This record gives sequence, C-alpha cells and structure tokens, in this order.
Amino acid sequence: MKKHLQKYIILAVSIYVASCSMDLPTQLEFESYEFASIDENGGELNPILISKGSEITVSEPNDITSAEYLEELSEVKNRIANKSDQEKRNTRQWTNNPVVRWNEIALELIAKYNLIPGPNPDGTYTLPTPSNPQGPPSFPFAHPPYASRVLAYLSVSQYDGLIVAWHYKFFYNRPAPYEIDSDIEHAYVAQPIPSYPSSGAVVARVSKEILTTMFPLEADYLARMEEEHLEALLLSGENVPSDLEAGLDIGKEIASIALERASLDGMKDAQVNKAVSDSIADAAFDRFGWKWINLESPSRPVGLTPLFGKVKMWNVADVKDTRPPVPPTPGSDLYEEDVEILKNYAANVTPERRRIANFWQDGLGTYTPLGHWNDFANRYIVEFRLNPLRTARVLAYLNMAMMDAGISCWDAKYYYHYPRPIQLIEGFETIAGTPNFPAYTSGHSVFSAAGAEVLAHFFPSLATQFRGWAEEAAISRVYGGIHWTFDATVGTTQGVNVAQYSIDRAKTDGID
Repeated sequence: MKKHLQKYIILAVSIYVASCSMDLPTQLEFESYEFASIDENGGELNPILISKGSEITVSEPNDITSAEYLEELSEVKNRIANKSDQEKRNTRQWTNNPVVRWNEIALELIAKYNLIPGPNPDGTYTLPTPSNPQGPPSFPFAHPPYASRVLAYLSVSQYDGLIVAWHYKFFYNRPAPYEIDSDIEHAYVAQPIPSYPSSGAVVARVSKEILTTMFPLEADYLARMEEEHLEALLLSGENVPSDLEAGLDIGKEIASIALERASLDGMKDAQVNKAVSDSIADAAFDRFGWKWINLESPSRPVGLTPLFGKVKMWNVADVKDTRPPVPPTPGSDLYEEDVEILKNYAANVTPERRRIANFWQDGLGTYTPLGHWNDFANRYIVEFRLNPLRTARVLAYLNMAMMDAGISCWDAKYYYHYPRPIQLIEGFETIAGTPNFPAYTSGHSVFSAAGAEVLAHFFPSLATQFRGWAEEAAISRVYGGIHWTFDATVGTTQGVNVAQYSIDRAKTDGID
C-alpha cells in the first residue's frame, strides 16, 4: 500500500478489530487514491441483473470540440474556480470511490432502523409495513435478514450499473474535463478513465433509488446525499453535466430492474401471522418431536420472518440443497455433551469470553453481523486500492453470498424449529439476550462464514485472518449462551457451502 494512502486510513484493521466500536456504523477516512487497475475491459464483465453491459443503450456524447460541450466545460470551470470551503470538503469526502461511501450510508440506516417494534398498550403487536412507513411502528425493522437484503440489492445494482458505465466509457472514450483544460483544478488522483458516462452518477442514482425503497422515511436525506454527491462530481473536475445525465439514466434503469426483482422475491410474505407461525412450529414437532418456544418478556407472538427461507436466492437454485443435517435429539449423547459444554461456559465466564460475546453481539441499534463484513470489506478495498467497479464487484458477491446464507439459515431454523439452550437447560441464563427465532443454525455463524469465504476469495493473502474472525463470531454466540455448539459449528459449514455458489459465479464473470 502506498504511503499517501496509508496516511489517510485512520485505524489499521488490527487496531480496529481490537476496539469495541465495531457494532456501530463507522466512516472510513481516506482520500482519493490511484487505482491498482482501471479495467479497460470491465464493461465486458458478466452482470447479475442484466445479460451484458451493452444491454442498456447510452447515446453518443457530444464531441469535445462542439459548442455544447465547450459551454458545459466553461460552466464547470467557473463553478470549480468559485467553490466554497464547504464544497471543497464535500468533494474530498465523497472521494473517487463513492461505492464505499454509499455502502457506509446503508450501514448507518440499518443501525438506525434495527429496533424491535414494541408492544401496543394492550400487549398486542403491530408489524411494520411499507404501506404505512410512519407507523407506529415505523418501517422497516432492519433485522439481519432485512439487512442482508438491503445490502445485496444495493451492491448488485451498483455492480451492474458500473459494468454498463465501464462499457460505454471505453467505447466512447471521452476525456475528463481536467484532461481537456489544464486550468481546471482536479480534486482527485489523475488516472486514464474516460468521463462519459459518469460512474459516480450511476452509483449516486442507483444507491438513492434502492435505499429509498428500503428506507422510505429517509427519502429526503437520501435525496440530499445524492445531490451532494453529484455536486462533488462536477466540482472535482472529473465530470460535466452531460456525463452526469447519462450516468443518472443508467442508474435509474438498473434500479428499476433491481426493484422489480425485489418486488417478486418473496420478502413481503416472510413475516407471517400467528396462525401460520404456529403451524410451522407444529409441523416441526410432528417431524422431530420438538419445537422452539419464545421465552422473551414480553413475548412476541410470532418469530422473526419465519418464511425468509423461501425468499428467492441469488446463486443457489434450491435452498434444500444447502439445508444442514438434523441436529442432535434432546437427551441423546451428543446433546448431553453439549449441555455440559454450555454449563461449563456459563460457570466460567472469563473476561476474554465475555469480550468476544459482547464484541460480536450485533444487537439492536447496530449494523447487524452483515455490517461487520461490509465494514471489513470496505477497509481492504481501500487498502488494496480497488477501483469503483472492482469495489462493487467485491460487495456484490459478498452480499449475495450472505443473503443466500441467511435464507439457507432461516430455512433450517424454521424447518427444524430447534429449541434454544434457555428453553431446555433448567436454570440456564444467557449474557446475550433472547432472540425470537429458533436456534439451529446460528445466524452469526452462517452469515460470518459466508462473508469470510467470499473475502478470502478476493483477498487470498488474508484468508486465514477472515476465517479466524468467522470462527470467533460463531463461538461468541455459544459464549453468550444463546446457541448450542452445533448451532455454531454446523452453521459455519453451512455458510462456507452456501458462499461457494457465489464464489463459483465470480470465477466465471470474466474479470480475470
């Protein structure tokens, strides 16, 4: 990593991992940097939502000698010459890799909305609904399954949009304003990437559209972020208005395609009423002779998104292909061995075990386990100097894998409906709350193992580190008393297996 980049990374990852602030959204402080590659052929990559980068039509831009273009250039030049100190700070803030910034905005919103809807005065519960986002309760409840879906649609849309932008950038090959007029002050590191269409505008529009749908109460805030980002693109010297207009058109079209998929993926049916929830539990009892009972106080009548396991997956054809084996029968030798392990942990809560349990808690008001792995990814994306296209690629495969892993995990949770330790071990207490969904397998374990495998694929020199963190995330739930050890170990294997589907797809997308 170059010295100028090292200077701007506030915390090395080793220091970051040792901190206790990891549960909350953080903003990585870095300035623009020279990309490790510019990927002239990036527009030929295989996208996710569309068939190829040329599928979306982008009109030929005006020639740089035309009166129309020269007028745009003069306008931008004047704006840059008169920009305020605040505008300068804003331009630096967005950097030349805004994919990271929009991902951080998503994590911020996930944390803000990761709040359990409380009971009504009469003890009943009202579910959040997009038809009445003001509520009460306000929509959404950004729990881990919801967070996985937000991040997957955001990242996939950014990736596809940037493939389209890259295709036309190197097809039309229109230089950036600062390259045409040497008197234009350039805010970022110079590198030979054409300006039309604006990749930043693609990211701004697609991100605003996806996040506004997922967080409708934040429409004004997200519109303001888009406006600030677009202004930064002009004031950086990298784009003229027609660059932005073409990028915005791409972003809008890709977002529309993504949101059409989202409207049909089954998520709207994932939260069910009590009758359906009870029938799922009874089916598991008929199948195995056990069922999970919610021991919250006050207890919500329905578990968390019981049908998330039926939501459409990205890279797995059938969720049953990734379903783990039957967990140990209560009373069996394997089960009794686990009871003793958990009792031992509960009786010997060492400072280190408590630290690990608290560190990976990812409870209410945090960016969930998904946020951990996106935050890790962002830091290494900057360290390895990835361009926006490659950044979006890493995040797309990471978040597709983790959403698929979550779907697989929730399929297992409600198919097996396995009780948590607090339900079966008399007098047992937890130090990590009482989640309102079945135990097997552990969501932390599945999400983290999937995230670690994808990051190990993209950053192979750090594979051991990522897998070590995933193992720590998994055992943290056992230390916290809310999971059996087989929830964690089998869940880790499950996450690895699910991630392989996304990794196999990444290997054939054409970038290498």
